[in-house]
Amino acid sequence: MNNNVHGIDHIGLTVPDLDAATEFFINALNASVIYDTYLKSQPPRHAVATQKRLGISSDTAEIAIRMIGFPNGAQIELFEFSGQNRSGPVTPADYGWQHVAFYVDDIELAVRQIEAAGGKRNADPIDLTGIEAGAGNKFCYCLTPWGSSIEVITYPTPQPYLHTSKRRKWSV
Repeated sequence: MNNNVHGIDHIGLTVPDLDAATEFFINALNASVIYDTYLKSQPPRHAVATQKRLGISSDTAEIAIRMIGFPNGAQIELFEFSGQNRSGPVTPADYGWQHVAFYVDDIELAVRQIEAAGGKRNADPIDLTGIEAGAGNKFCYCLTPWGSSIEVITYPTPQPYLHTSKRRKWSV
């Protein structure tokens, strides 16, 4: 039986300040607001059903939720919570989602935009190697202003994996 999975619809990301995170993604990666699911002007959601649905502690409440989109690809659903039993951003070595990668045409420009929007590059862009190699194929890990890992990647030259795999990364 085929479940007709079409791809990733969105990725949930908890941020310390929904509005600041929105501005970062707009300025750094050309995001736009699609809609707000839950507004800061509404009372925080402390309900047991919310805590059970999300697996959050009883002292935690949803403050705001916003869906943002990018020119081509999945959306990011931004969450802002209040509560005491929370930790800082995970590192790539922690269990869970490690990073979100954004395909860009100009990696140097993308890194400059991330920095101008308050983010930080971990290192300069690095050439992709092995099955992903090619002239101009590069990636760069960066941090958002609140410390979450993101990656920008570009591969203008066809990658060697195309010769051995029937599956393509992009179907458009």
